[in-house]
Amino acid sequence: MTLAEKRAGLLEDYSFIENRQERLAAVVDRARRLPPLAEGERVDANRVTGCISQVWVVCSLEADRCQFRCDADGPLVKGLVAFLCELHTGATPTEIVADTTDLLAELGLLRDLTPTRQNGLAAVRARIRAFAESALPPTP
Repeated sequence: MTLAEKRAGLLEDYSFIENRQERLAAVVDRARRLPPLAEGERVDANRVTGCISQVWVVCSLEADRCQFRCDADGPLVKGLVAFLCELHTGATPTEIVADTTDLLAELGLLRDLTPTRQNGLAAVRARIRAFAESALPPTP
């Protein structure tokens, strides 16, 4: 599945929830079922700077596809970060680097967040993009 197809599917899945607060609650609830990162993964190398909350994103490349797992110290932040990780997991580095959309904004999930939380999510998106850029195949 391409990043565009996954994005369209998530947009469809969440757009039917008309109330933004209920939509946000659904995102948070979905993340509650994710296993936490192991203590060995909750290290400074995986910590996203720029977030007031503690947020960790573990990035890897498997079969030329990016994989992202995360954890955070609060349920709201974990839900939003997990949403970003889910969106980008399985995408190629090229797809991620070329993507300029903001699905959280399209779904209205950023409207009620404080500027510091919005900045933290921007830092998570930057971490995902930086990893994808580092994983791009070399140009001839």
